[in-house]
Amino acid sequence: MTAVRELDGADAGGQFLRTALSLAVLENDPVRLENVRGDRPVPGLRHQHLAVLETMVDLCDADVAGGELGSETVEFDPGLSDGSRLDRRGDRRPILEGGDYDVEIGTAGSATLLFDALLPLASILESRLSVTVSGGTDVAWSPPLDYFRQVKLPALRRFGLSAVCEVDRRGFYPAGGGRATVRLWPSKLDRLELLESGSLEGVRVYSTEAAALADRDVARRQAEGALERLSSALGGREADDDRSVPIEVVERRETTAASECPGSAIVLRLDHEAGVAGCSALGERGTPAERVGETAADRAIRHLEGGGAVDRHLADQLLVMLAIAGGEMRIPAITDHVAASRELLAAFGVGLEFDREAETVLVSVP
Repeated sequence: MTAVRELDGADAGGQFLRTALSLAVLENDPVRLENVRGDRPVPGLRHQHLAVLETMVDLCDADVAGGELGSETVEFDPGLSDGSRLDRRGDRRPILEGGDYDVEIGTAGSATLLFDALLPLASILESRLSVTVSGGTDVAWSPPLDYFRQVKLPALRRFGLSAVCEVDRRGFYPAGGGRATVRLWPSKLDRLELLESGSLEGVRVYSTEAAALADRDVARRQAEGALERLSSALGGREADDDRSVPIEVVERRETTAASECPGSAIVLRLDHEAGVAGCSALGERGTPAERVGETAADRAIRHLEGGGAVDRHLADQLLVMLAIAGGEMRIPAITDHVAASRELLAAFGVGLEFDREAETVLVSVP
């Protein structure tokens, strides 16, 4: 009988739980998580964390204890069958059947964070998996939907992930009410090599407003604010022949979305010679739309000045994929999320090597 992995989330939040569940499924190992979301003001499972747990239970027909709101201890045993295929370490891989699932978070809890927990499972799928989630699509402390669709998925498709995301309805805080679907196909991930981003080739702008804000032109004003700030900061760069280098906008989408409550979001995708990065901002009551766009642009500028091959949010989100496929990745910094993921992966026997190089950090899997 496989020994239960004992994990302590006293110094972590919801990402620790989501990543632990993904790894438990990938390794087909039972886990016991103590002090779930222990560093949050209200610890324990909230609606969106419980939704992730229940989804994993449904996918695997797993055994679970502590699966209720407020629980600070969770026991999870995937109980999958082992397949004949081997992973990169020569270990036998479990089999996860696909299917169609619907998940109701019940609040403005993040749909994209639930999707993040599912993506690594494509590496052990036997058939297509489709999961439709009702909840928040563009809410605080999580990737906006367009970041997930236009930055993270394209970045991972380069390395063999077969996935799409479709949106039926946007959901902003506090009502939520959004609805989106992620579809995954069995995928063999290639080794990740993300060392240099290369030159900036263009910018893509995805600005969204709820229908209730359309008469204020929020989506257009967010986009204008972002592009003006980018042009001011970056448009004056000089080429080798002393000419000014303009910012090339290769795509600009301004969307008015049906939603149960007002809200807005903007995502900037930076298209580099060797990959993509993204930065975002959410609208806030009392904050001019132009300022929301400028905030996203300021984050993009800081990324460009930092030198990492991926942005700081994608950095920690890709660590599980790096563990699955192997490879190297240059990240801007060791954030708290990166540090927590490093410790969690070590608990599952995956040692990440971190080497500081100038203002960046090289992460590799031996």
